[in-house]
Amino acid sequence: MFEAKEQKKKLPNKQERHKLFGSVPPGPKSKPVEKDKMPDLQNTKKDFLFTLDAVGIQNVKHPVVINSKLKPYNQTTIGTFSFSSSIHQESKGTNMSRFTEQLNRYYENGFILDFDTMKSFTKELAGRLKQNDAYLEVSFPWFFERKGPESQLAGMNHANAKVKVSYHVDTGFDVEVSLEATITTLCPCSKEISEYSAHNQRGNVSMTATLTDDFDEDTSDWKEVLLEAAETNASARIHPVLKRPDEKMVTETAYENPRFVEDMVRLVAADLYELPFVQKFEVSCVNEESIHLHDAMATIRYDKSNEED
Repeated sequence: MFEAKEQKKKLPNKQERHKLFGSVPPGPKSKPVEKDKMPDLQNTKKDFLFTLDAVGIQNVKHPVVINSKLKPYNQTTIGTFSFSSSIHQESKGTNMSRFTEQLNRYYENGFILDFDTMKSFTKELAGRLKQNDAYLEVSFPWFFERKGPESQLAGMNHANAKVKVSYHVDTGFDVEVSLEATITTLCPCSKEISEYSAHNQRGNVSMTATLTDDFDEDTSDWKEVLLEAAETNASARIHPVLKRPDEKMVTETAYENPRFVEDMVRLVAADLYELPFVQKFEVSCVNEESIHLHDAMATIRYDKSNEED
């Protein structure tokens, strides 16, 4: 069949097209255009009924540089930021642009996500906002090299990391770190009752730790420490590249180290408990069950400061 050819369209110019779809010319303007003449509603001082615990911005994505004790040692990744501070009862609000303005200035100077830089950022932010406190949270994917146990063929794994830094003029800094690592767990129950094998599943271990003031980033990488706490207590590690000899080693290792979710959180908690620079921690494990429609989960929290000598 032959298709009928359409005649070439004659379109109105762009200005007419915009007018067709609702654009109108600018109207008369009477408000000032100079910043110093514009009213600053957020800086209004009155009794606004309540002090606010946190005011700020979140879900701010920005490129950042992180250092690692595992390859790649320096990497650029995407950080997702939240910034906030408290607001006194007599202050109407905060100046939101100051958060992103300061973030961009740090980025232009090379924003490396280490504790010294983040502490400097929060303290400076509190000063710029004329508040007694400031809070920074950033989450990011952290990549690390992983080799097959037999072939030694390398690939890239990743874990989701997070850092929270809070500052108060009277109490100083608090630093909390988190890591979500993926592992293999093999079911002890099915290993015990089955004639032939045991089912396994992918486990997701989430760890959060409050660090002591004397933690030294130069000698220890908290990301690697938390990753090791999860992986060394699992049935087996996750690998990006596995050849048949690797697969044999990984599956046999899993069979030799069966783990319930309850086992995982207790074993990881024991490792974190023994770390002198961890003040308190939370560990959870979620198994994506392979023979059930549900997931299995377990959680533990512990604060060393509550212990008696």
